[in-house]
Amino acid sequence: MDLAIKTYKTTDLFPSQEKYGLCSQMRRCSVSVSSNIAEGTSRLTNKDKAHFMTIAYSSAIELLNQAIISKELKFISEASYLEIRKDIESITNKINALRKSFLTS
Repeated sequence: MDLAIKTYKTTDLFPSQEKYGLCSQMRRCSVSVSSNIAEGTSRLTNKDKAHFMTIAYSSAIELLNQAIISKELKFISEASYLEIRKDIESITNKINALRKSFLTS
């Protein structure tokens, strides 16, 4: 959830013409990360849980791609980009470990 909050705060600084473009997309996929983790952990089978972890992981990677685009377009600073990238790397490592634990249980 912290990643989504950070993403919302970061995208508040985007140009107004990006409100329904990159800004909206980044917000949706950042919320998708924690939402899919939450939904997945409520599932009964480990296969279902692992599936939702895969979706959460994919949303995080999508956010990384959008952060790279935002940096290239100068919507975010290099420092902001590196901070988001570090957060995404940490989260994706944890999601991947969680997914693997569901698949091997």
